[in-house]
Parts: sequence; C-alpha cells; structure tokens
Amino acid sequence: MSFDPADTSLFTRLTPEPKVVTRREDGFYYFAYGSCMCPVDLGRTIGEDAHNYVVGLGILRDHRLAFNRKSPKRDTCGVLDVVPQPGSHVEGVLYHLPWHVSDKLDEREEIPINGYRHEQVTIECQGQEFLSVRIYVVVDKAPQEVPPDDWYFYVVMRGAITAGLSRDYSWRLFNHMKQLQRRQTL
Repeated sequence: MSFDPADTSLFTRLTPEPKVVTRREDGFYYFAYGSCMCPVDLGRTIGEDAHNYVVGLGILRDHRLAFNRKSPKRDTCGVLDVVPQPGSHVEGVLYHLPWHVSDKLDEREEIPINGYRHEQVTIECQGQEFLSVRIYVVVDKAPQEVPPDDWYFYVVMRGAITAGLSRDYSWRLFNHMKQLQRRQTL
C-alpha cells in the first residue's frame, strides 16, 4: 500500500475552524504526537468520543520525534518518543481531557510498567502558549532508533493527516519512518 501524506481525500480534518480556546482547570491538557493524534484511536482508550476534547493543532518547540522504544506488543516495531533538540519542533494535537480518563491514558502509555513517564511541557496552539501540558516520553530509551512496522507507520500517518498537520511536517515524518525501515532491510 502506498501512502501519500499530501492526499487528504480519505481523511477529515480535526478542526476545520479554529475553536475559541479558554483555559480550564477541570481536567488536564495532553499533547499527542503519535497514534493518539487521531481522536478515534484516543477514544478507544478513554471509552468516549475524544473529538469533544480537541483544542487544536499544537507545536512542541525544541524537540524532535524518535523511535526510541520497541513495542512490547509487536516485537519488530519501534514506537514514538520525543527528545530534546534545539531548533526542531514536533507537531501534534492538544487535547483538554477530564481527570477521570487519566488512568486509562497512563495504562495505554504503559506507565505501570515504566514504558513511558509524564513530562510537563509548553505547547503553542492557536496563538497561545499552554503551560504544564502532559506528554509521554520513553523511560528506557533504546541505544538506536527502532523502525516502526507497517501497521504503526500507517496509524501514525493516519493521525497526522486526520489532525491536519502541516504538509512539510507530514512529509518529514513519512520520510523519517521510511528511512528507518530501509535501514532495517539493508
């Protein structure tokens, strides 16, 4: 199956119109940069419609994506992480989630088995800065990146396109994953 990040005909964008953003204390802000960028995927985890919790597209400055962990569920698959890198950025989706879904999200991200841990970061979204936004980062990073399998590749790209990430960023993400896969086959 070939995948063209520029072809958005099969996907709908998360937020065709910018939402009015108001700061709320009745939950927590969460920045998704991988499979949870797609509200349908996140909704399966939290057990409710995640579209209602989308704030908008966000940017995490001075970080980059990396595949620093092998999935415990799929032996040959690397999963996403964010790592500091000055001058780079990560695009994703900013959500405002209710507190009652926090444990479900932690379980998905394997907090109980030290797969990921919380970090608090600043996210830019719709011209505003959101402080103390939760992200998940890999606890025990692999010494070199682990290529994603085809299934995870597709899930991540579906999230990027559904979210409406920039074309340039989507292409960089696509090319990075393809290069990792090619290195694996050499």
